[in-house]
Amino acid sequence: MNIYCCECKSDVNARITNGEEIYPHRSDLSSLPFWRCDVCGNKVGCHHKTKDRTRPLGVIPSASISKLRSEIHKIIDPIWKSKIKTRKEVYGIMSHSLGYRFHSAEIRSEKEAFQCIEIANTIARGEL
Repeated sequence: MNIYCCECKSDVNARITNGEEIYPHRSDLSSLPFWRCDVCGNKVGCHHKTKDRTRPLGVIPSASISKLRSEIHKIIDPIWKSKIKTRKEVYGIMSHSLGYRFHSAEIRSEKEAFQCIEIANTIARGEL
C-alpha cells in the first residue's frame, strides 16, 4: 500500500506487519497490524477495531512528528475529557483555524505540528 512517509517526504510502498516485529517487547501488541516504511523504518498503526482492520490510522510519522502529535494531544485531550468542550467542538475549532479538516494522524510536517500546537494552546487558554 502506498502511504505518505513524513521521514521520506513521499508516498512509499509500505509493508504490512504486526506488533511482534514493531514492538517485540510488548506481547499485548503482537497480533495488531502496522504499516512499516522499510526505507526509514517508521511505522503507523491501523484501525484494528474496525471491519477494515488494516486501514492505516494516518500517514507514517517521523519520530519528531510523532512526539509533536503527542504534545498536541496533551493539550487538547484534557479539554474535551474535562467536558469544557466536546471532542467534536475541539476538532471543529482546530479544523476551522487551520482551514482544513484536522486529524493529528494526518500531520505531515513539523511546521504543521507547531501550528496545531499554537492553535491548541489558544483553545486551552479559552481564547477560541
